[in-house]
Amino acid sequence: MKKHHYLFFIIGLLLIGCSDKKKNFTEGKNSDSLITYLAIANEDTVDIDKRIEFNNKALEILLDEDNDSLNRENLFLVANRFYNMNRLEEYRKVTKIISKNSIAVNDNQNIAKAYSYLGDYYINTPKKDSAFFYYTNAEKIYKKLKDRINLGATYVNMAIVQNYVSDFSGSEQSAVLALDVLRETNEKVKIYEAYNILGVTSYGLKNYEKAIEYHTKALNSAKENNLTTYYEASSLNNLGGVYQEQNKYKLSISKFNDALSYKDILQENLQLYATLIDNLAYSKFKLNDFKQLPDLFYLSLKIRDSLNLKPAIAYTKNHLSEFYAAKNDTTTARKFAREALELSKAIKSSSDMLMSLKQMASVEPLNASAYSNEYIKIIDSLQQAERKSKNQFARISFETDEIIIAKDTAIKQKWIFFASAITIIIFGILLYIVRMQKIKQKELLFIQLQHKASEEIYQLILDQQAKFDQGREKEKKRIAEELHDGVMNKLTGIRLNLFVLEKKTDPETIKKCIAHISGIHSIEKEIRNIVHDLHQDLFVAKNDYPELLKTLAGSFESSSLIKIDIDDLVDWETIPAIIKMHIYRILQETIANSIKHSGATSVTCSIVDKKQFLELEINDNGKGFSIQNESAGIGLKNIKSRTAEMKGSCHINSSKKGTVITIQIPHEK
Repeated sequence: MKKHHYLFFIIGLLLIGCSDKKKNFTEGKNSDSLITYLAIANEDTVDIDKRIEFNNKALEILLDEDNDSLNRENLFLVANRFYNMNRLEEYRKVTKIISKNSIAVNDNQNIAKAYSYLGDYYINTPKKDSAFFYYTNAEKIYKKLKDRINLGATYVNMAIVQNYVSDFSGSEQSAVLALDVLRETNEKVKIYEAYNILGVTSYGLKNYEKAIEYHTKALNSAKENNLTTYYEASSLNNLGGVYQEQNKYKLSISKFNDALSYKDILQENLQLYATLIDNLAYSKFKLNDFKQLPDLFYLSLKIRDSLNLKPAIAYTKNHLSEFYAAKNDTTTARKFAREALELSKAIKSSSDMLMSLKQMASVEPLNASAYSNEYIKIIDSLQQAERKSKNQFARISFETDEIIIAKDTAIKQKWIFFASAITIIIFGILLYIVRMQKIKQKELLFIQLQHKASEEIYQLILDQQAKFDQGREKEKKRIAEELHDGVMNKLTGIRLNLFVLEKKTDPETIKKCIAHISGIHSIEKEIRNIVHDLHQDLFVAKNDYPELLKTLAGSFESSSLIKIDIDDLVDWETIPAIIKMHIYRILQETIANSIKHSGATSVTCSIVDKKQFLELEINDNGKGFSIQNESAGIGLKNIKSRTAEMKGSCHINSSKKGTVITIQIPHEK
């Protein structure tokens, strides 16, 4: 069984998405013409050209109206109509307009929805990275809005895109996230889709037991939630496909027959029916059960030809070629194989070309070498494309996070500036009012009490002296409290720590005690601050960054296996924020790799100030890896890239006993 037939499961999910877009019709616009145009454009019984014409008329009306929430809602209806009529370019243009209008008024809900729609457009094109880009942007917004339903649906779409480019690990991760956020919702169809894509992904990873498990969960979900028979039949087809790949043809035939037993499947989804017929025929062929063959193959071919499903047509023709080759009808076998190859080349379907080339090599052994070379060439190009797509997806996720952080920072800075300006203005006004009141009061007092000027002046002098004495007493009290609470407590702590020298004088104890002497420098600095600046609070240097690094261990499940030591002599205040960010990410990446890939049971990280440079060392006792391997993972490449950005050096020593990564970062001058 070839990989191609499994693409039906993903196509099925996209078809479900199409039908969802049709549910959005709502009335309520102030123009009767608009309602009429949208209704006609949504009516399947109307001629397609007429529907397109009326949808364009509705669009013209909406483009002349104000950009309000109802206008954007109706633009989405227009976009939906274009999508359901397979007018994808018009669909993209309308969605771009919605995106622009939503951004103009900070309508985050519709910005995310527009991004999801654009992802739906690009998933139908070769630009899968663009689809992933828009889905990722939608994901970030839905996270902020805490919209679990749309967030779960977006994760399902991301999983589908990642599966398309064979990023099975990424697809699996996205599908699991979808299940996690959808679990407490009532979105039964999306939960089914998440289980289904997990089954497809497990199949791609050749983990057939997991594929069976997830497709069974999808089937049970469809049954328990009374979804249409299409979902149940799709899951039965998927299970049959897994058994077929395992050469368990009797089990696969049983599943295909169970799916075909649904009487309404022929009317509900002709494409699925044709797939089931072809899969059933192929399993029978593999068991040498030729009773209904090749009639079943021809029936499937006829249906697929009527639906113009070109990849599926090439697929069935390859099956017919295999069948006739087994019957020793070489001429017919070559005919179908050649037709399948020509069709797959015409539609530029790499998976169909691979299948056809393999079949051509089988039925034309004299030209097998040429077909094999072409097969290998396509495989190499596919692998390069898949690797490129995976790297693009990783970069998109990172860059999207960076853009959002920068945007949030800019917004915060804008609000801080605005709040500061308002505060200064208000303070200035209040100060002016107070000054004017004081001036008026002084003038009044001067006029009324001029004859008592000498007595008032004398009284003011007395008051000033009293205030001075009161302020002096208050300041003395404050200094006493500062000395008692700050300096005395610290001196007491140091004295208690050094008291151990009366009992122990061994080198180790002396070494530990010497470390406390540095605390005297801190006390000296504190006293100097009190003496030189009595009107300012003591400054306590914050050192949150080392704590941040140490709490990094707690973010992993195996946190008890991780130890992070940081040299107290490192002056983090002088180290730029970008360097701190790189160090954090390197630690995060290496710890994750050690636990996940190397199977380490102990990871030790240390950061030491070597005067000329900062040294970061990570040790683990994992199984190690080959440093010479040119196809090293993206994590190792990222570590080297970050080190280069810090103008540092990176040395890696890996063996079966473990891995040591040493990074030296020069101090900036």
